[in-house]
Amino acid sequence: MDRAKHRGSCNSGLSSSRGCLSNLKCKCGTDAMVRTVKNGPNSRMKFYGCHSWPDADYGFFKWIGGVREIEDELRFQLFEKETTIAELEMQKQMVEEKVKKLQLKKENIEEDLQELKAEVSQMRIELMKSSRNAKNFSLALMLPWVLFGIIVMYLK
Repeated sequence: MDRAKHRGSCNSGLSSSRGCLSNLKCKCGTDAMVRTVKNGPNSRMKFYGCHSWPDADYGFFKWIGGVREIEDELRFQLFEKETTIAELEMQKQMVEEKVKKLQLKKENIEEDLQELKAEVSQMRIELMKSSRNAKNFSLALMLPWVLFGIIVMYLK
């Protein structure tokens, strides 16, 4: 598709919605076209460029507006970056607070775990003692029966 048909003609002598201006001409003789920087530090800034670019490069380039507009745009970009930094710092602070809370919870859980381990150890000791007591009790019950059996045998 022909670029002039695709973008519209800029040779009408009037400004158009496509960004062409009649009073600013490229070195090739066509009306300059308003373009926007898409990437890099100057993104979204507008400039005048050749209508034929990138098919032909006549080296024509001019920022739209004066130094004041460029400074304003750069200030706005700086403001956006500072805002982003402030938002990220707030997010970082929130994450740090969450980490502190989680560390406290972890410490509390570790303390609870140590207490539970101590209780389990104490219960094991008590279980061993009760096991010994049960053996001693069963021996104590058997001894009178053995004696009773011996006495019964002796009396017969």
